[in-house]
Amino acid sequence: MLCVYVCFTFLDTSSKYLVLAGVSALIVAWARFVVHVLLVGVFLRGWREPSRFRARNLTAHILRGAFLFGSTMCNIFALRTLQLAETTSIYFFGPMVITALAGPLLGEWAGWRRWLAILTGFVGVLIITRPGVGVFGIGHLFALGSMLSNSFYVIMTRRMSATESSESLILFSALAPAVLLLPMLPFSVSLPHDGWHWFILLMLGVFGATGHWLLVQAYRLATTTALAPYPYSQMVWMIISGWIIFNQFPDRWTLLGAAIIVASGLYIIHREHRLRLRNSATLDAEAEALAKKL
Repeated sequence: MLCVYVCFTFLDTSSKYLVLAGVSALIVAWARFVVHVLLVGVFLRGWREPSRFRARNLTAHILRGAFLFGSTMCNIFALRTLQLAETTSIYFFGPMVITALAGPLLGEWAGWRRWLAILTGFVGVLIITRPGVGVFGIGHLFALGSMLSNSFYVIMTRRMSATESSESLILFSALAPAVLLLPMLPFSVSLPHDGWHWFILLMLGVFGATGHWLLVQAYRLATTTALAPYPYSQMVWMIISGWIIFNQFPDRWTLLGAAIIVASGLYIIHREHRLRLRNSATLDAEAEALAKKL
């Protein structure tokens, strides 16, 4: 999981580097998804067992891919004006949005303690964006749009994981956005200027595909609860990368807001873990009581 978020940090850093160099955001996003698709096909040997990639619900795959497309595009536009640490801090509010949306969309309702953590996390977002004091800008709006779109992407992944294969989820998450971007490419005239920029553009797909592959491997080796805190390690890599590559270091308000969001997110993870253990103990007690009766 630590390597996963190093890869995702490289992905965001490279995307910001390219758009600041004048490369079209559409080209950056399309290359990231196309290389991802090619690598998935090669490393998973799709030509041997194509049935593994079969989509049971193609419409759901396209919609899920559209959410990832929206999240990626908004994130790239946000990186034009925001520091890496700022976009990541707002992105970390996503788990709290997912917790809030899981009630009406998945039937997984949060209690008052988790709602209090969600509201606290929102305070952290307000500290970072500081609307009304001349700080909130179009970059923050794109970052919020990226976070919200990714939240719906994660919720759809949860729903579809029960019926769709992991191979199809990995493939279509990149294939759908790549196809959706095709009609827009003729309007993208800002290509990389030299070999170095072309190399970085191709590496976007490598970083993205490697990160997602490592993510799948991590969930095969450990439980969701055990891995839940690790995404917050990306904040460290983002701060280091922004400082080294762009000579940008987050101000005290961004660090304070990020700390509040991370603390709220970790509390929600802790609370959900406690509830899962309590429910498991209740089910075991009921089973034992039933066995004694029988």
